[in-house]
Amino acid sequence: MMVAVATDSSTPSDDKPRRARRTRMTGAERRQQLLEIGRTLFAAKGFEGTSVEEIAAKAGVSKPVVYEHFGGKEGLYAVVVDREMRRLLDMVTGSLTAGHPRELCEQAAFALLDYIEEYTDGFRILVRDSPIPQSTGSFASLISDIATQVEDILGREFKSRGFDPKLAPLYAQALVGMVALTGQWWLDVRKPKKAEVAAHLVNLAWHGLDGLEPKPRLIGHRKS
Repeated sequence: MMVAVATDSSTPSDDKPRRARRTRMTGAERRQQLLEIGRTLFAAKGFEGTSVEEIAAKAGVSKPVVYEHFGGKEGLYAVVVDREMRRLLDMVTGSLTAGHPRELCEQAAFALLDYIEEYTDGFRILVRDSPIPQSTGSFASLISDIATQVEDILGREFKSRGFDPKLAPLYAQALVGMVALTGQWWLDVRKPKKAEVAAHLVNLAWHGLDGLEPKPRLIGHRKS
């Protein structure tokens, strides 16, 4: 007597949920992913507080992958900082398009505040003391580069008003430094609104410049 055996035409794999295929990143995509993760961690924890293990874990890769792309945490940090410094410098120098000096001051102030608002993590990284040398220099040297752009504008304005244009670099450093330090404060408080902050910065800078004495004097006892 023959017993009929029921057969199942489905394969074992049909009974199990299909695994989602993971798309393999290209080298360029993986590098960009590591940069973005590193940027976020460096902004939140600083260089010393961030580890290669954490970067790799966030990216879902092993530590050797980080070393393969950047040679280590220092290499990744250096690329992140260099990119942010170039971005900020490009935003400030690219904003200086007006003809009137006061509007140029407004454009420079807005450019820095725009960067702080749009690239907050980047600015937090830049204002930290960098533990390793950067090919593009320090935040202080970046401010100096921006001041050089403003220096030419002030030099022309000084000359037209009969002031010594050789003093333009000093005033450029003072003006850009004022905006940069105010930006660091505004980074956390975010009040008042950006346009109002820019207006007050330019108010102090412009009306201070407008009322400049050609030969300022000290009124206190100290003379040197």
